[in-house]
Amino acid sequence: MQLLHSLNKKQISFVCNTTQHKRKEKKMEIKGSREWNFGVEEEEQGNTASAVTVRGVLNILYQNIRKHDNNTPVDVVIPIGHGDPSNFPCFRTPPTAEDAVVNALRSANFNSYSYTNGLPSARKAIAEYLSQDLPNKLTVEDVFVTLGCTQAIEMIITALARPGANVLFPRPGFPYYEARAASSKLEVRHYDLIPEQRWEVDLQHVEALSDENTVAMVVINPGNPCGSVYNAQHLEKIAETARKLRFVVVADEVYAHICFGSTPFIPMGVYASIAPVLTLGSISKRLGVPGWRLGWIVTNDPDGILKKSGLTRKIINCLDISNDPVTFIQGAIPDMLQNTTKEYYSKIVAIVKEAAETCYSKIKTNPFIDCPHKPEGSMFVMVKLNVSLLADINDDLEFCLKLAQEESVIVMPGVALGMKNWLRITFAIEPSLLEDGLQRIEVFCHRHAKKQ
Repeated sequence: MQLLHSLNKKQISFVCNTTQHKRKEKKMEIKGSREWNFGVEEEEQGNTASAVTVRGVLNILYQNIRKHDNNTPVDVVIPIGHGDPSNFPCFRTPPTAEDAVVNALRSANFNSYSYTNGLPSARKAIAEYLSQDLPNKLTVEDVFVTLGCTQAIEMIITALARPGANVLFPRPGFPYYEARAASSKLEVRHYDLIPEQRWEVDLQHVEALSDENTVAMVVINPGNPCGSVYNAQHLEKIAETARKLRFVVVADEVYAHICFGSTPFIPMGVYASIAPVLTLGSISKRLGVPGWRLGWIVTNDPDGILKKSGLTRKIINCLDISNDPVTFIQGAIPDMLQNTTKEYYSKIVAIVKEAAETCYSKIKTNPFIDCPHKPEGSMFVMVKLNVSLLADINDDLEFCLKLAQEESVIVMPGVALGMKNWLRITFAIEPSLLEDGLQRIEVFCHRHAKKQ
């Protein structure tokens, strides 16, 4: 896999060996009997695929934090390596969402198993919610409720997989896609995002990578990890490229409407009349409830291409043998989406915008990292690490490990996202913690700077 190949052998070995102890090469034999039947044939490959995920890398970084004898951190840990705003009071879940869950639970109407595609009431509410931004109105039949967007990714990758098929993922991107593709034996090819052009898709690279076996292209907008937001012209060009090359666009829109720059959010589904679109989303980021685990797959398919191809049926077949989202959370969705006010959404965007401004201005004063473009959406920014200015740090992974150990600051190394010697920083945390974390990074950099 190309992303994993961007890790050198030493780094892969470190990641895997830190995650779990390496088994002895000599196989254990039992006198007078043959070997057990359940030995793992591709253990090393499986360990690597599971380790290079956001969770896998974060676990390693947290293990590196200095601790007291009672296993508590020496310093306050600053978690700017992953996007979970729910941990911070300024991103408090709206009372309307909490009330919707309580009312659904107490009604005793949602204690049973769910349907394969989700409760009809939840699917209808999601269809109406998303249709507000689309030219073609969605129906209940277009919506499949999932156990968070993570399961939506799993279902889509599983449904797309077939012998010889390949899929196009962005670089940098969200590594869970690659881990799922590895499990499904689906070949991965990475197209570049262009930092100097607001992290837009390199469409020439997409065309060069694609062939008759390319089944899909994943587009993450607003961008994780780049903080980008694509304009209408670029999204239309993506759709036209997909039509030309005959594959489906998988639009990851988990951060939909979390936009605070000059470019508004436009769903990829707007261009579904050009090429079919599978939209992935969830309530986790906009409502600050990732632990509630409710997402969706939506077929934007006005010409019925996905149905005719059998892909829609394959998605349903995958959902038939998977876990369902909690029924009372589904039952709460209609009230949750209808009653949460525009004022709440605007407040969250304003908080994220202010945090992004703080983050960007702090980064600009640090000569050891460079930000090619000010973030305009999501909760992240990608910055380039100037390794040449550091005396005893060779790459981004070593930087993040030492930063965690010395400063108790967690930052995601870019190599885990497909870009070596870059860093992903999230700014969706308490403002005081964000400023403290960025200050600690600058102090750390000066401590490790080459002597002039």
